[in-house]
Amino acid sequence: MSQKKVSFIGSIDQGTTSTRFIIYNELTKSIGSHQVEFTQFYPNAGWVEHDPMEILESVRVCIAKAIDKATAAGHNVDSGLKAIGITNQRETTVVWSKSTGLPLHKAIVWMDARTSSICRRLEKDLPGGRNHFEPSCGLPISTYFSATKLLWLLENVDAVKQAVDRGDALFGTVDTWLIWNMTGGVKGGLHVTDVSNASRTMLMNLKTLAWDQETLKTLGISPKLLPKIVSNSEVIGTVATGWPIPGIPIAGCLGDQHAAMVGQACRKGEAKSTYGTGAFILLNTGEEIVHSKHGLLSTMAFKLGPSAPPNYALEGSIAIAGAAVQWLRDSLGIIKSSSEIEELASQVNSTGGVYFVPAFNGLFAPWWRDDARGVCIGITRFTNKSHICRAVLESMCFQVKDVLDSMHKDTGGKGEVKNDKGEFVLRVDGGATANNLLLQIQANLLGSPVVRPSDIETTALGAAYAAGLAIGIWTEDQIFAKEEKAKTARIFCATLDEDLRKKKVDSWCKAVTRTFDLADLSL
Repeated sequence: MSQKKVSFIGSIDQGTTSTRFIIYNELTKSIGSHQVEFTQFYPNAGWVEHDPMEILESVRVCIAKAIDKATAAGHNVDSGLKAIGITNQRETTVVWSKSTGLPLHKAIVWMDARTSSICRRLEKDLPGGRNHFEPSCGLPISTYFSATKLLWLLENVDAVKQAVDRGDALFGTVDTWLIWNMTGGVKGGLHVTDVSNASRTMLMNLKTLAWDQETLKTLGISPKLLPKIVSNSEVIGTVATGWPIPGIPIAGCLGDQHAAMVGQACRKGEAKSTYGTGAFILLNTGEEIVHSKHGLLSTMAFKLGPSAPPNYALEGSIAIAGAAVQWLRDSLGIIKSSSEIEELASQVNSTGGVYFVPAFNGLFAPWWRDDARGVCIGITRFTNKSHICRAVLESMCFQVKDVLDSMHKDTGGKGEVKNDKGEFVLRVDGGATANNLLLQIQANLLGSPVVRPSDIETTALGAAYAAGLAIGIWTEDQIFAKEEKAKTARIFCATLDEDLRKKKVDSWCKAVTRTFDLADLSL
């Protein structure tokens, strides 16, 4: 890569629990970053909301503070910042007023389960039931996706209904909300989303990469509400005055899991798992849309330019991964910080027969049971908090294995890239992968290698890559160069006996079945 030190790329990483802004040099080294957590609202059981205005402010603060830190370290960011990329929590739904710029309701977060009755109604009324829209969008009818959240707002919030009737309402996922505000808001902000985020709404046709008119008609959603769809790597617009970086191009936009695929340089046949609040496993299927028969989603991987070919993916989404660790910390008080879980879990060499299934808001892939609720089974008088902590880590890894097993069934191994030992290698990233025990458990349960890059924040890096690619800072060959990344990666290899692995997997599946049909338990 070029050695010029005057060019920097910024990356807004707007996640479920926090926002970050990271500034990269041309060698993809971070020269300044800042992170801010924001409020989680839980108005009812199974409901999760964010304040869109608080998210906006968190982005503003992170940009300013990261620039201050980079400048203090001697970097001339003011003249060197060439573009920014945006990556965001997906499916989270915002509806706001075009005339005032204010949200008409709090954002409904991707894991929110309030739309289950709407989903049941659609499944009952539509031919094809739960999979009615799958041929066009690759997704089942689920509480997970933006369309059902938008329907809930249209049906339950007067301010939204009235704004739609007046032609004053705009819909978007968080990327759309940020871009509209950052490019001018009420003074001419751009109403835009990208193909990866659009592919998570249930409203985009995967083949045409446009809003599916038949779906909109069926659901009664006006096309006027929806943003324009663009690729993941192109100059979308420039940042307006009033922001810390006016005039800077917004040149990349991807949903967080798609950004991680780019950051992990996943070409066709390669897979990655990102461990954050949830866990998300994507397998790049190239230019072929693979329709899953084993509970997975067909979705976009990325489209790196307006004229670039689309790459598609199979995805398995796990609602609760790192969030279970936060639950141990915040709700049970078993740990005081998330980092403590590794030390506690390491004090025992097994869970002592305890299995924990974190179906707090139901189960996503490959089970798709929104009637599931969390269980912890196998508890005896011998059980202590170390066993519980280890069971929580194992729960994350078992869920990832469930998804990967489904992926292998859907592809039949066709086109999957393997190492020289014939093993399928899983690339991993996200904050939780700093936990070495977690990754060793993951390798043991998979029976194959797990590779962690030196920079585990590949989501932000992927958005920076997309922006840098659009303005010529990097080429696609540089982004997908494997040799350099391999030099600094750490590989975790399986050490668990195959018979014990199979027994543990059988016990896990038994535990999962115990979570079904528990949503209506009396208070």
